[in-house]
Amino acid sequence: MEQAKIDRINALARKAKTEGLTDAERAEQAALRQEYREGFLRNLRTQLDNTYVMDPESGEKRKLKE
Repeated sequence: MEQAKIDRINALARKAKTEGLTDAERAEQAALRQEYREGFLRNLRTQLDNTYVMDPESGEKRKLKE
């Protein structure tokens, strides 16, 4: 996610705490948060897919299972 979008999420969060948000801003905030979550989960899944565990007994590497 681009830094500009993260900055916009933070700006909307600050505004929500002080002034409140309009319906359009609430919808924008929800969409941006959803995009952020999807990107976070995609990156986490990629990281876990490339993670191996060492078996202490045999010393072999094996992939993590779901």
